[in-house]
Amino acid sequence: MTDDLATFEAETLARIATAADLAALDAVRVAALGKNGTLTALMKGLGAVAADERKARGAALNAAKDALAAAIEARRAGLANTALDAKLAAERLDVTLPVRPEVPGLIHIISRTVEEITAIFGAMGFTVAEGPDIEDDWKNFGALNIPEHHPARQDHDTFYLPGRTVDGREKVLRTHTSPVQIRSMTGGPPPIRVIAPGRTYRADHDATHSPMFHQVEGLAIDRAITLAHLKGCLVDFLRAFFGIAQLPVRFRSSYFPFTEPSMEVDIGWNRRTGELGAGGDWLEILGSGMVHPKVLLNCGIDHREWQGFAFGMGIERVAMLKHGLTDLRPFYDSDLRWLRATGFRPEDVASTATGIA
Repeated sequence: MTDDLATFEAETLARIATAADLAALDAVRVAALGKNGTLTALMKGLGAVAADERKARGAALNAAKDALAAAIEARRAGLANTALDAKLAAERLDVTLPVRPEVPGLIHIISRTVEEITAIFGAMGFTVAEGPDIEDDWKNFGALNIPEHHPARQDHDTFYLPGRTVDGREKVLRTHTSPVQIRSMTGGPPPIRVIAPGRTYRADHDATHSPMFHQVEGLAIDRAITLAHLKGCLVDFLRAFFGIAQLPVRFRSSYFPFTEPSMEVDIGWNRRTGELGAGGDWLEILGSGMVHPKVLLNCGIDHREWQGFAFGMGIERVAMLKHGLTDLRPFYDSDLRWLRATGFRPEDVASTATGIA
């Protein structure tokens, strides 16, 4: 090996060994082995070397090239490991630290109220039935003995949808969950004992009404169902739901097209303070009655053999009364402050009925 090549190799190996980072190492590589590097230029100059020296000179240049390339790769691996160690040290996590505090998710008051209602009626033997939000006008009105001229069928009360069903009926956003009762009665033979919680829609909006709201309706069909069963069922439910063992409950004669006889149900409260169960005043809470014979016939049930009762209430209404809320609109405003103030933790046990046979 000639002295100039030996000196170049030694100096380059020294620069490789002292390269502080990958960028500096790459600069040494380019200076020595790049297209315009020193060793590349020496190899290009082999043609000017005397023929008797050319072979030895070429071998020396190749040996130097291999030595420098190996040194560069070894240094590159070392620098890469050093960089990785530095990155891991900088991004190190102390797994012994406590977790960062996070605001837990809460159950919406509507969802919790549905859970409570379902649990109470479930203890009485009711199962949950469901149906679509878009119904035909027969299930929503006609089968329920609601005549064509009834105000509830008008556009100012009901949302009608374009198009018709396959059997030519008008489509509506259901105004109550009563169509689920119709589906239950036409879906199989009695006896039937179901509740139908779900979304409903009416063209109304103010502090106590919303275009979309929730209802729960109940239906019991059997051979020996009487008005006494209806009254006992609702009294037990209302006292269990509001947590007042002796809550006053009153039944008033009323009118609904789908029940006969029909009754409004009131609970005792204090008009001045809003306290439930006290004060000598009455507050209407839900509607109920014995299923109208025409409704049974519309569903293919012989009213001479079977009879039953039905009831319905607004879920938001009973939730507002139970929790002392006065405005319906925040239920759907997605205000996190309100939701956190009224929500329920998942681990909280819902207040449900106890001791109901």
